[in-house]
Amino acid sequence: MKATELRPGYGVKMDGKLFVITNFEHRTPGNLRAFIQLKLRNILTGQIIEKRLSSSDDLEVIEIDRREMEYLYPEGKNAVFMDTESYEQYTVPATVLGESLLYLRPNAKTILLLHDGRPILVELPASVELTVKDTTPGVKKATVTNVQKDAEMETGLKTRVPDFISIGETVKISTADGSYLSRA
Repeated sequence: MKATELRPGYGVKMDGKLFVITNFEHRTPGNLRAFIQLKLRNILTGQIIEKRLSSSDDLEVIEIDRREMEYLYPEGKNAVFMDTESYEQYTVPATVLGESLLYLRPNAKTILLLHDGRPILVELPASVELTVKDTTPGVKKATVTNVQKDAEMETGLKTRVPDFISIGETVKISTADGSYLSRA
């Protein structure tokens, strides 16, 4: 497959190793030739590398199974997910999870990528709804815009929210960078 046709979530084989594309960027800097900047995660080790490819390069794409899963509960540093169709349970190791558990409530649905029956990547939605567990009280009659304060979500994620958000409110959080988007 041509490098320009690749997308995040695709599996590729390079240098005899299997990788999953986690980030894809097509760059065309000024007077230079266009290139593809990839961020890849090694399926076996979990190591993340960056690779620059020419637009005309070919890569071998591997078959990856995408399944909708339900996050059930944490198990030490690992987590248990259940296939929503077959009810089969998968224990996902911490190296595959990364920071994704900070964005998942129990019973939340997500996409799990599998290769040869082994989980290799948790694909999060663009945003999630989480409840504020702890934050400082807001100042009454504060009319200054864009004043933000620290907050901790129910999953342990620490982020910054506007001053008017209080404990117990449900807010929308971006999974790309963990930033506040809006009230839910």
